[in-house]
Amino acid sequence: MEAYKSIESIPSRYEFVHVVARRARKLQSGARSVLNSASRKPTRVAQQEVMAGAIEYYRPGADAKNPGEKE
Repeated sequence: MEAYKSIESIPSRYEFVHVVARRARKLQSGARSVLNSASRKPTRVAQQEVMAGAIEYYRPGADAKNPGEKE
């Protein structure tokens, strides 16, 4: 994914919160961070990872065709 320069450049804040929450849960469950962070809080580390573009996530409907659409 692409890195975001600021919170205003995020296309969907709902999506951002959702991705960060899922990543924070994984970090709390023992996953290792992909970035070196000064913070030890899973939520803050997850925010930094998503803002840096270090986390890949799937956006439903972004690349896929409409399932009912014929070629």
